[in-house]
Amino acid sequence: MNEIIENYKSVFLNWSDFKGRARRREYWLFTLANIVVAIVLAIVDHVVFKSVGTGPLGGLYGLVALVPGLAVSFRRLHDIGKSAWWLLIALIPLFGAIVLIYFMVKDSEAENIYGPNPKLIA
Repeated sequence: MNEIIENYKSVFLNWSDFKGRARRREYWLFTLANIVVAIVLAIVDHVVFKSVGTGPLGGLYGLVALVPGLAVSFRRLHDIGKSAWWLLIALIPLFGAIVLIYFMVKDSEAENIYGPNPKLIA
């Protein structure tokens, strides 16, 4: 649990780092923490504001987490040797999401134009 929290904080602290590489672990632990926070905020929004769907707290959190989420996604794609422009494939219904998930679970490249393998550094 502590590793998830430390990783989550790390991604938020590196919110402006769109260069370099991010390991699968960093991306997926951040994604897991994001899902948990979104669920908790949805419950709080429903109880406090009687909202269905995204309430004010969930919406605010979504805005706050947008840039760090994009940054870690860019770095994750760099880790497998892909340009961050590949994120746009998510705009293609169903197919785009499947391709993007495949990219995000793919193992790191040894070395590429985005830098050395973060597994070997850590």
